[in-house]
Amino acid sequence: MNRPELEATDDATITARTDVYFNRTRAILARFGDVPVTYALFLRRPVLSAPRLLTDWLAQVASARGIEVRCETMFEEGAWVGAGEPLLYITGSFLHLVDLETLLLQKLGPACVAAHNAYRMCLGLPKARFLAMQARHCAGFEMQDMMDYAASVGSRAAQKEGALGFVGNSTDATAGYYGASAGFGTMPHALIGYAGSTLRAAEMFHETFPDADLTVLSDYFGREVTDSIEVCRRYPEMAAAGRIAVRLDTHGGRYLEGLDPQESYAVLERHTPGTIRRYRSETELRYLVGTGVSAAAIWRMRETLDAAGFDRVRIVASSGFGVDKCQVMSDAAAPIDVVGTGSFIPDTWSETYATADIVSYGDRQSVKVGREFLLRRASQRSNGKAVA
Repeated sequence: MNRPELEATDDATITARTDVYFNRTRAILARFGDVPVTYALFLRRPVLSAPRLLTDWLAQVASARGIEVRCETMFEEGAWVGAGEPLLYITGSFLHLVDLETLLLQKLGPACVAAHNAYRMCLGLPKARFLAMQARHCAGFEMQDMMDYAASVGSRAAQKEGALGFVGNSTDATAGYYGASAGFGTMPHALIGYAGSTLRAAEMFHETFPDADLTVLSDYFGREVTDSIEVCRRYPEMAAAGRIAVRLDTHGGRYLEGLDPQESYAVLERHTPGTIRRYRSETELRYLVGTGVSAAAIWRMRETLDAAGFDRVRIVASSGFGVDKCQVMSDAAAPIDVVGTGSFIPDTWSETYATADIVSYGDRQSVKVGREFLLRRASQRSNGKAVA
């Protein structure tokens, strides 16, 4: 996709945004002499390789500075990378690379971890389609762009293993990462509040976008089952054609309409007997039979829709769907058609910290004690190329 320029490449902006000690090192090099160096970039945890934002920006900077930089990616995009394994080797002028380290690392670590999270989620629910809905939770557009890129990388890796993966996202600007021309979405809770009823909100949407499929957000009034059935009965032809979906986004402080702890257990016993006896933590138990969008809630909605004759109406599940919740839903065989999620965003941000170390100065290999594992080995793979 053609990405917007997310960050300036001029020296003044780079100087202002990088760590001061790198800027001072650049000044020292200008006085005492330059030397070609090679950086090794790595993370301290397993990830998927997602280096494109870094390599694209580095190419732009190299072009702006009129220099040649060689960037060797050690893994294909989407490949699994072990903790501490160098993802990239970057070779070029020390004078022109030293002040880039801060910004380069910002573009690598979070994307690689988010890609790994997205990959695991897709494999956890391989028969469900995913929508990336993280935009509202990002700290600005640069992070939004990074997370959509990461989800698309993780998705493609999972699709190679048979998962359906991510099919789109919620904004137009980054839809191209998923091969789409526009984002997906129908209505927020605010539209239902404005309309005064779930049915009226659905009618307003359909009157305004008659050719679009309809996804009904069902929890505003706490009548997920009642309101969903009402909308399906209002548009039976769309329901029969598979053009209506029900989105479950029940608040974690209450049960889906008609459920309580006892009935939640009963629902699972009807559809997936034995699942409840395999849970291993209180969190897993909550995902199965607790409040909010539980496995029991999803099964309850499915059996109600089917009993009413709406077996082609799809179920969209949202609210806290991260790696662990996806795995629990898979164990419960929850009948989810689409997952709306932003929970592939790294939860423990310290895990996203990428690190760069220089491993050679000219022809001399050198690295600080304890980082010898970064030194080049003859057997290492390389997809090296000059980026500018």
